Amino acid sequence: MALSPKGRRGYAAGALALTAALALSACGSDTGSSSGTTSASASAAGGGVKLVEPGKLTVCTNIPYEPFQFQDASGKIVGFDVDIVDLAAKKLGVTQNIVDIDFAVIKSGAAMAAGKCDVAAAGMTITPERQQNIDFSVPYFDATQALLAKKGTGAKSLEDVKAKNLKLGAQASTTGLSYAQEKGFDPTEYADSSKELLALQAGQADVIIQDLPVVLTWLKKPDVAAKFELIASLNTGEQYGIGLKKGADPVLLKTINDEITKAKSDGTYEKIFMKWFDKKPGELG
Repeated sequence: MALSPKGRRGYAAGALALTAALALSACGSDTGSSSGTTSASASAAGGGVKLVEPGKLTVCTNIPYEPFQFQDASGKIVGFDVDIVDLAAKKLGVTQNIVDIDFAVIKSGAAMAAGKCDVAAAGMTITPERQQNIDFSVPYFDATQALLAKKGTGAKSLEDVKAKNLKLGAQASTTGLSYAQEKGFDPTEYADSSKELLALQAGQADVIIQDLPVVLTWLKKPDVAAKFELIASLNTGEQYGIGLKKGADPVLLKTINDEITKAKSDGTYEKIFMKWFDKKPGELG
């Protein structure tokens, strides 16, 4: 899941939101720690917040997007985004319930509009296009893009990728894809980050563009670090936000904003950040 004007993870149109909403029942799967149905009829929670399922803050995401959200060895969904949303869930006195669905359905706003979830936490960049269909929290993460390539290409920039006629890959519906397209590229698109990395490893792509924290996490794996390298960071000035239904419950939005702001002021945010990135905020690159 870094900011181009058209923004992680791509831009949404109203038509996509409507189409995706109609298709939601076929694309969602509940992979959270608790089960049950989610419906468009909201149920009141503590503090008067209306939730799609009583006692749960239902969160739409797209897995895997390590270290923001992914399954650990036990199958539990963990990550930076999970910990951030947990702050709001605990304040509301509810548990977090995670729903894994296609990112295009999330970033279009259709997931929240159809009552599939209360919020979306998917390493999602705040963009003007997305704000037409989604309300966002205050920013909770400063992001940027990066290029990961097989060793020995000699490329150090997108310009080099073009000059050397290297094959570029990108994750579908992402700001990385949009950024590359705006620079005149036509990258091969992959459905999620894991498929994008597999394409690089299989030689289907020579270089891939992805959010820097995701690339840095991949490079912690010995099999990736042995054959691939970070060749460039692209300062796109992006910020992630928690997404909510357009015209969101003001109490829910305020709770999320307050908890993010509080965490940044009392040291909690820095602890969560260091847990997942091994660095303090501002030190990633």
